[in-house]
Amino acid sequence: MNHQPASHRWLRWPTGTSGRRLAYGADYNPEQWPREVWDEDVRLMREAGVNIVSLAIFSWARIQPDEDSWDFGWLDEVIDLLHANGVAVDLATATASPPPWLTAKHPEVLPVTLAGEVVWPGARQHWRPTSRVFREYALRLVRRLAERYGHHPALAAWHVSNELGCHNVYDYSDDAAHAFRGWLQDRYGDLDALNHAWGTAFWSQRYSDWEQILPPRLAASHPNPTQHLDFKRFSSNALKEYLRAESEVLRELTPDLPVTTNFMVMGQTKGMDYADWASEVDFVSNDHYVLPGPQAFDELSFSANLTGNLAGGRPWFLMEHSTSAVNWQPVNLAKKPGELARDSLTHVAHGADAVCFFQWRQSAAGAEKYHSAMVPHAGPESDVFRGVVELGATLESLAPVTGSVRKPAPVAILMDWDSWWASEQDAHPNSELRYHQEALDWYSALLATGVRADVVPVASDWSSYQLVVAPILHVVPAELAARLTRYVDDGGHLVTTYFSGIVDENDHAWLGGYPGALRELLGIRVEEFAPLLSGQAVQLDNGTTGTLWTERVDVVDPAVKVIAGYISGEQSGRPAITRRAARDGSAAYVSTRLGAQGLAEILGELLTAAGIGSELPLQARGQVELAIRSGPDEEFWFLINRTSEHAEIPNLAGRLVAGSATHTDGTLALHPRGVAVLRR
Repeated sequence: MNHQPASHRWLRWPTGTSGRRLAYGADYNPEQWPREVWDEDVRLMREAGVNIVSLAIFSWARIQPDEDSWDFGWLDEVIDLLHANGVAVDLATATASPPPWLTAKHPEVLPVTLAGEVVWPGARQHWRPTSRVFREYALRLVRRLAERYGHHPALAAWHVSNELGCHNVYDYSDDAAHAFRGWLQDRYGDLDALNHAWGTAFWSQRYSDWEQILPPRLAASHPNPTQHLDFKRFSSNALKEYLRAESEVLRELTPDLPVTTNFMVMGQTKGMDYADWASEVDFVSNDHYVLPGPQAFDELSFSANLTGNLAGGRPWFLMEHSTSAVNWQPVNLAKKPGELARDSLTHVAHGADAVCFFQWRQSAAGAEKYHSAMVPHAGPESDVFRGVVELGATLESLAPVTGSVRKPAPVAILMDWDSWWASEQDAHPNSELRYHQEALDWYSALLATGVRADVVPVASDWSSYQLVVAPILHVVPAELAARLTRYVDDGGHLVTTYFSGIVDENDHAWLGGYPGALRELLGIRVEEFAPLLSGQAVQLDNGTTGTLWTERVDVVDPAVKVIAGYISGEQSGRPAITRRAARDGSAAYVSTRLGAQGLAEILGELLTAAGIGSELPLQARGQVELAIRSGPDEEFWFLINRTSEHAEIPNLAGRLVAGSATHTDGTLALHPRGVAVLRR
């Protein structure tokens, strides 16, 4: 249940690199520019403090112009140029997007949509994860790159493909159908077991031959829910197997070089079970982009936090984020003053030992020409580039942080991809339910109270946390129910929410009343769900407001205390929030969506019961986020201003080592959207 990389290895810095350092750089795409631009690039990289770039991510067509010819000359030159200027290389395998000659010769590698439409070339990631033909060509390229560059002194790591599954996680082709059947045979063994798991007695779906089974393609009505859930599991696994295939070639030929790939832990990106992938890489890497909205910065912190815990608390690599605006949102806003640094340093606060952007130089052509970069269209005489140079100097001053690990928080928020996938399937009580949003609301509420929390995979070891929050833990196999019960019996404090404990690993409802597998632990019973219509709200007697969901909660254990009840709506007079004491622990239940503000209102009693208080002075709680990294003999306190106002924090010991703040007589004055790092 340990989800840190199996053999954590960090970057292999070039020989002669002295001292500890945080990695700093970007995706670099020199093939988009004339040769004379490259010299200016490396000059500006030195000015900015860049010490690493990711190279050749989308270079397959340039490296291999056709099936039988190869062009490495330009890549040789640029790697040598970077090395001569002190810039290490995270070399991509260039397999993210197949070149036109490959898809013209082998159109059978192209993905197929739910409705049976072919996904044509013209963008990127137009390949099937299960295609043997694609894999043959891709691994041939990987092998050639490893043989040619594996011992080049500039190489610090291998970068497998790019954002695996970003556009091709779900493929419904015949290749996928064949691979899906094989995966199902491994999972279930025989058709009787599959028919039971899928509940095929419903709607005359019973299978009598493996060849009858298909991916959940477009159907006349609701698809079989367990088939749908298994296809999500299979699709994530198919991409993981592809990652493993490239990694095996690289490790065979260059065993001394670490291998990584960039995850996409952000927002509603949920197709890849990264908790299952983390052990496949030598260090975890992530791409993150800010999503606009009232919880935009909280979501960034949440994702960085989760990435740090996917990495097992060990250092990880921020492979991509943006200096300013992106190009793929409906309205693409430039970042405000201070946000370039704050966003970057928040990732460092949660364990990143590398800060990189997409991309080095803003493209003049192509679909991402309006995406910001370290060197924007305006050139180095710009606020963006000045911010890039300033950040480089800040990261240099933070060199002592390198290699330190995240200090565990007192609270854990559990993330479970099975529950995320299953709870949002169709034919459910409320199609507006959003798993990630509920988890993020709890995180925001804890930030508002000044209490640190870790976002951890459900399969990890969370037994030592004082309080465990399990939002919408919808899928609860018997073994997980037993773990949760042991945790509470051993003195832990659990809180879970509506639509939790409802189904087992096969998406079969636990019978006897809701919340199913957690009914006895929570000491309550629900006969029927009572979802709310869009825009409808109910009032609780503690002054909070519930939306989205309510339940007909009956208390069935005298050890249960009603923390709050409904005073409006159909459930008026019934319990809304309960807490059951059990030995030295407790199990609490929240039966409605309260949102971040409402959850902050109820956290006090839950935190007090668990013996948890804030490490921050009262004046800073809610305005400032605290994250802590620990070294052998010291701690680094990252204090992050979540607001656009000045923040003053009294009585803070430590020495200010970096950040947009002053520290005088124990009082820290944080600039708006500023970050300060105290060495303690």
